[in-house]
Amino acid sequence: MLNEVRSQLLEELSEIDKAGTHKSEAKITSMQGAHLTIDGKPFINFCANNYLGLSNHSEIISAVKESLDDRGYGLSSVRFICGTQDIHLELETRLSQFLSQEATILFPSCFDANGAIFDVLMKEQDAIISDELNHASIIDGIRLSKAQRYRYKNRDMADLEAQLIAAKSARRRLIVTDGVFSMDGYLAPLPEICALADKYDALVMVDDSHAVGFMGATGAGTAELLGVTDRVDILSGTLGKALGGASGGYISARKEIVDLLRQKARPYLFSNSVPPSVVIGSLKALELVAKGDELRAKLKQNAALFRELMESAGFTLLTGQHPIIPVMFSSEIEAAAVAKGLHERGIHAVAFSYPVVPLGKARIRIQLSAQHSKSDINQCVQAFTDAYANR
Repeated sequence: MLNEVRSQLLEELSEIDKAGTHKSEAKITSMQGAHLTIDGKPFINFCANNYLGLSNHSEIISAVKESLDDRGYGLSSVRFICGTQDIHLELETRLSQFLSQEATILFPSCFDANGAIFDVLMKEQDAIISDELNHASIIDGIRLSKAQRYRYKNRDMADLEAQLIAAKSARRRLIVTDGVFSMDGYLAPLPEICALADKYDALVMVDDSHAVGFMGATGAGTAELLGVTDRVDILSGTLGKALGGASGGYISARKEIVDLLRQKARPYLFSNSVPPSVVIGSLKALELVAKGDELRAKLKQNAALFRELMESAGFTLLTGQHPIIPVMFSSEIEAAAVAKGLHERGIHAVAFSYPVVPLGKARIRIQLSAQHSKSDINQCVQAFTDAYANR
């Protein structure tokens, strides 16, 4: 039996290779940052979610080192048994205040947070209406729920309204969307979504993982940026991107929703607590975000500069205002060849092609950080130009 299973697995792996969708991992031997060492060679990094450059920030590292002596390495327990320290409660309170929500509950990851919310909140008589390009964690979380499922075309408000009408007999209706669609850098049209939610008496949930920390006047995310903070009922997010880049996630929402999650959410009840060092690092990251106007301005400037230089060089970019900037190519082969050329020139960036993105929409997704210098960006653009010419 073992040999038969092994043969089947090898065949499946071979099919992945033939399809050109095999994923390899760079062996990084340095801290995460705008500059990396990969296999002993220096690279400028343009594919991390380290938007504010906090992943290797000295104040966060110092706070985490101190926390190990004071709070230990791990808690060896789930929260409700023996795994809640005062710092967990403090971080939940700080996140609620930062996001202007009533309450917050921490999870080991945002994937776990999105895996918890739907099963707890939505039952057979309820309906979930989800954007077709929502993150995999939302899709998987919805699958765990017995609720009725409706899907609307990406950012298409006419289709969303049609799905809300189709779900009108449900006891509860929940519209769920990414705040930022990470493969395109597009923002969800939250004002229009909230208007339809009001019209059809629906809850609104936003996964704001790619926005919290740097979008909006204080960095509170897309709801703040687009002026709908008071109307969004549920926010999910991560501590693993702009907020220090370690791990951990959360649901921030109306108090009753969070209270119910504490009682019934399986990823919360059956997973170890977020490690104390991550909690302390995240608290320090929130401090830095609170005084992070300069970092947010630098990130915005870096994204604008990259767009300007790449468009002047003749490349096709998806439009947007986010530091995720997809550079588009005519074919999967072309995107892969340019990505290979970037690697040869010391630029760490990844090509995405079908089936990760639609056929004919191959791209190299560039992610800017406040840590990048003008020199870094100029080197990246020059590498694109040279790699494309020699593809």
